[in-house]
Amino acid sequence: PSPKPISALMRLNKYVAHCGICSRREAAELVKSGKIKVNGEIQTNPAYEVQLKDKVIYNDAKITPQEKKVYILLNKPKNYITTLKDEKTRHTVLELVQDQITERVYPIGRLDRNSTGILLMTNDGDLAQKLSHPSFKVKKIYHVGLSKPVSKKDMEKIIKGVPLEDGVAKVDSIDYVENKKDEVGIEIHSGKNRIIRRIFENLEYEVKKLDRVYYA
Repeated sequence: PSPKPISALMRLNKYVAHCGICSRREAAELVKSGKIKVNGEIQTNPAYEVQLKDKVIYNDAKITPQEKKVYILLNKPKNYITTLKDEKTRHTVLELVQDQITERVYPIGRLDRNSTGILLMTNDGDLAQKLSHPSFKVKKIYHVGLSKPVSKKDMEKIIKGVPLEDGVAKVDSIDYVENKKDEVGIEIHSGKNRIIRRIFENLEYEVKKLDRVYYA
């Protein structure tokens, strides 16, 4: 059977998130930036209570929350970016799943275009909000291949915390992979952009391979 629309009143940012467009936090930004209309008028207040009779518009199309939730665990290949659209016409992760589902899904978190591994895609705005919030402390493990062997001295620096332009980058653990000195496994909770690559670039290593093998 077709999923039934959610009938309960909810705030506009939650309403938009339940339509499978983005997370609730991103939905709030969509509303504030004037990209959501309610009954033909731009509504910039994320806390606006959507009424049953309201018509909510995004990108010139009516959007409606659905009860059916979709969860896709994707092993992202290289050369795909974790956005829904790209002005440079690069491949996006949505292309990998759009022919298999009818629901609108979006990725939780990001993986660089050249990074591979586990990526969760969903239309569940509440889950996306929870996993994206720093207080949830999402555990992530990466398999990293470097341009040269990593010295024990640098391993110790990484454990202590590497100073970056936006603060000290902290990891939970790091170890060599199967005694290969140029491959390491890193466990981390930080959600900072390009954090793994920036840690090694700061220590003058080039990341040749970055594969996320564990998420939440």
